[in-house]
Amino acid sequence: MKLYTRTGDDGTTGLYSGARVRKDDPRIEAYGTVDETNACIGLVMAACRKDDATEARFLEVFTQIQSRLFDLGADLATPEGGNQSDRVMRIMHAHVIEAERWIDEFDAMNQPLRAFVMPSGCELAARLHIARTVSRRAERLMVTLAQTEVVGDGAMQYMNRLSDLLFAMARVANHINGVGDIPWRPSSVATIV
Repeated sequence: MKLYTRTGDDGTTGLYSGARVRKDDPRIEAYGTVDETNACIGLVMAACRKDDATEARFLEVFTQIQSRLFDLGADLATPEGGNQSDRVMRIMHAHVIEAERWIDEFDAMNQPLRAFVMPSGCELAARLHIARTVSRRAERLMVTLAQTEVVGDGAMQYMNRLSDLLFAMARVANHINGVGDIPWRPSSVATIV
């Protein structure tokens, strides 16, 4: 089978249901950004050291998250009640609970948060922050889609938890690499020259 089909040359793409929509349809924007989040997580995984116990644990969790993000892409690409809908794994409350357990696991390694922190630090933390911001954009696009289409509660909640998890992991990555939180320092008019 060839990678190109030429069916999208007119600016449309096919959903799993067989329907065709424009490539800038809110549904495509949402699941395309979920895919982008998944690629960012792949970039995070490439920076994880397998010989470090915490980073090896990151890899275990990310392997599961990447599969859930594929499930979420299929969920978003297949309108509920439509053709093929019964063949798609939906993101459920159990997936949200699993993400919350991971958040608790990793955030327990962090000092209590006392200020807003900068999205920076070691390379692994910086990659995690990029993945976090892309996941937030995916969530916003899912909110936009939900104004006109059904988006499952589990899907919305999962993306919300994912960004929290990535934030907690970024702080852990900095900690295990000897980098402290870099707090936000608001400017004042008096300090601007």
